[in-house]
Amino acid sequence: MSQNIRAEIRARFLKVDTSNVADVLDDMGLLHQGLAADFRSFSGTSGKLAGFAYTIRGQSTPYGMGGDAEKMTACQGISEDEISVWSGDGDGTCYFGELIALGLKERGCVGALADGGVRDIAWLNQHDFPVFARYRSPVQSIGRWKVNAWQVPVFIRGATSKHVEVAPGDFILADADGAIVIPAARIEAVLEKAEALTAGEINIRRELANGMTLSEALKVYGHV
Repeated sequence: MSQNIRAEIRARFLKVDTSNVADVLDDMGLLHQGLAADFRSFSGTSGKLAGFAYTIRGQSTPYGMGGDAEKMTACQGISEDEISVWSGDGDGTCYFGELIALGLKERGCVGALADGGVRDIAWLNQHDFPVFARYRSPVQSIGRWKVNAWQVPVFIRGATSKHVEVAPGDFILADADGAIVIPAARIEAVLEKAEALTAGEINIRRELANGMTLSEALKVYGHV
């Protein structure tokens, strides 16, 4: 997929809601793509996150305070229209903060999803770098949590299942309703169906605003 097509797909996904995407995935038989309810927006003016997954995995382990060279190497590989997806077992620590985010942004990264913690939230907001995470923490990862792989399939806490697998190249969409994962092989099909569902909802809202009752609207447009 060319960079231009990836950019276009991301721009179109920003115009649909996670709820519509979730309904489309259900219709496709993909029933467990939603992420855990405690994922929420911590930064970014739009309150929305959309992009292709670039996965980073780590684990809790004691080590020296000189820094995490693997984390820095992992972050060098990210590119335009990608979201860094952070996974691991480091509860209580933050996986990254402002400086890592700025380095990611320089490479075209459009946000982050962390199955863990984030810090420097005020500064992330100032840089308009969107982050969805499970919690915030001032406690750094250095000496506590270390990156051990990147661009491999990872498991993120799920809404209706214990975990959701996220593979490199999958699509992440998150908004006020939560976060969801679209498998790479289904991205374009899901997008087209979600856009159609969105168009139907726009029509119903317009008709309701013009005085049509909900029951009348559902007879015309069906369930949405």
